[in-house]
Amino acid sequence: MLMTYQSFSAPLALASTESDRSLAFVCNLLFVSAFKEDIANMGKGGMSHGETKDGEEENMAAWLLGVNTLKIQPFKLPCLGPHDVRVRMKAVGICGSDVHYLKTMKCAHFVVKEPMVIGHECAGIIEEVGSEIKSLVPGDRVALEPGISCWRCNLCKEGRYNLCPDMKFFATPPVHGSLANQVVHPADLCFKLPDNVSLEEGAMCEPLSVGVHACRRANIGPETNVLVMGAGPIGLVTLLAARAFGAPRIVIVDVDEYRLSVAKDLGADEIVKVSTNLQDVDQEVVLIHQAMGTGVDVTFDCAGFNKTMSTALSATRPGGKVCLVGMGHNEMTVPLTPAAAREVDVIGVFRYKNTWPLCIEFLSSGKIDVKPLITHRFGFSQKEVEEAFETSASGSTAIKLWCNCYGNKNHGMSCTAVAVHGEVLQAVVFEYYYKRSVLDRHKTPDSSLVWILPQGCRRPLETSVHSGLICPDLLQAEKTV
Repeated sequence: MLMTYQSFSAPLALASTESDRSLAFVCNLLFVSAFKEDIANMGKGGMSHGETKDGEEENMAAWLLGVNTLKIQPFKLPCLGPHDVRVRMKAVGICGSDVHYLKTMKCAHFVVKEPMVIGHECAGIIEEVGSEIKSLVPGDRVALEPGISCWRCNLCKEGRYNLCPDMKFFATPPVHGSLANQVVHPADLCFKLPDNVSLEEGAMCEPLSVGVHACRRANIGPETNVLVMGAGPIGLVTLLAARAFGAPRIVIVDVDEYRLSVAKDLGADEIVKVSTNLQDVDQEVVLIHQAMGTGVDVTFDCAGFNKTMSTALSATRPGGKVCLVGMGHNEMTVPLTPAAAREVDVIGVFRYKNTWPLCIEFLSSGKIDVKPLITHRFGFSQKEVEEAFETSASGSTAIKLWCNCYGNKNHGMSCTAVAVHGEVLQAVVFEYYYKRSVLDRHKTPDSSLVWILPQGCRRPLETSVHSGLICPDLLQAEKTV
């Protein structure tokens, strides 16, 4: 059988990211998987191996079994409904909430009482669609919104479905998450990615959605000067979102110089280093006002501690807004009465609603570039998943940590190519949807990649290929299967 790479250009994806730095921040890891397996949807499912057809692999998932205990083991998929799709996971991220669950078995008022699959930031490739689905087809690359609301309560009917009391959200107990081979998910919560947006970037729509929703809640625009408290992953995506919404001046505050340097690289106009001492608030507010050079119209508290919220309320101008995004403390003691006397509005933010299309547009148009946030990569083996979570929880220099997950050898593999100043650091393996084959990698003197097809056909691949895109040269290659 003769086929060309051109024929499979839609489902064919290269998970590759260029970076000349090894960054890190504590909160999030992204797992890039490429298996022929699946994870259960929002339902509770079970640990049963289930039945598999001859030659099929079991669906594997990363289970949270107890404090500091993760295990990759089988997980049965639910049946595909008429309005569902089955998605092969390619990128799954672990955020701070997942680390909280691992370390304490709880996050805010959510408590893990029985084994649960972890992960909720994800993107992948459609493998199967329900009988009523017309908008998606197998091979489409999609980003998944992880929450399923009831659509019956008053909040859902008002359009505020993120506040639905019956929300079923990936990796929020008792609902299972998406760090596995495949998921079954409602098609209307799977958003097709344009060709110039990678699967890695697609998975980043989830944390980016928090920043976008916060900017909508605070009505950020071209006349809004913004202060961001906290330069962790959520603070950084809020910075990017505020700039995309037109904020003319953005100051970001943190206790860590490295995080502040990253924020500066991402476009913050000014940065201010602060302490953790509550007694320093008044002095630091003066520094913030000097850095802003004008009044602070909106402050986003992306940490959610007594100190950060007190600073936010004091630094924001009379008539301004403070938007509480982070949830570091469940209860706080803050100077609310002085803020009320200046009519400073306090706005809450919980997750997001109707943000994926705008996030994808920001990424596709180039208004927001999340690639600098993507750093470390790990595999999906038991050892590597544990190492990835340890790195996330360590407080090291990671922003986004990705895992390259390898499927069963009978179904091909997918790795990441990382080019730093032209030096090839890792192999890249292409996979295509209906027929898969592993291509070996050889480095040539000019630092390009030469793909060795099983029959020995050699084609070069430039190391500067954009993450998630297809090398035009390789698309023209023909291969006999």
